[in-house]
Amino acid sequence: MPQYLVAIHHPDGYDGSLEGEEMMQDIDVLNEEMQATGARLFAGGLRPVRDARSLRKQPDGKVLVTDGPYLETKEHVGGFWILEAANLEEAVEWGRKAVVACRAPVEVRPFFEMGPDDGGK
Repeated sequence: MPQYLVAIHHPDGYDGSLEGEEMMQDIDVLNEEMQATGARLFAGGLRPVRDARSLRKQPDGKVLVTDGPYLETKEHVGGFWILEAANLEEAVEWGRKAVVACRAPVEVRPFFEMGPDDGGK
């Protein structure tokens, strides 16, 4: 079955500790629904971007490690789900529920499907 990333986007400076109890309950309900239907493979919240490290290969072959995210943006991925869904439309429906529960923009993106010769199922 195809797999999808459902990513939550938070603005710069987002403070997850300010999330209210109602929001946390809504996310818990969504997680339970995803688990009950067998759609959820994995979910995780990410620490703030200030804790991130970006790595880039340099022309001399060395790897440069810098603090923070690689891209300069006003939003960053704050958490995500890895889901199995029959198609993109079904994954988008989960994304709609995530927008409501998380009160934040969501991106739904399919993974490349890998065949048996590529290490996939």
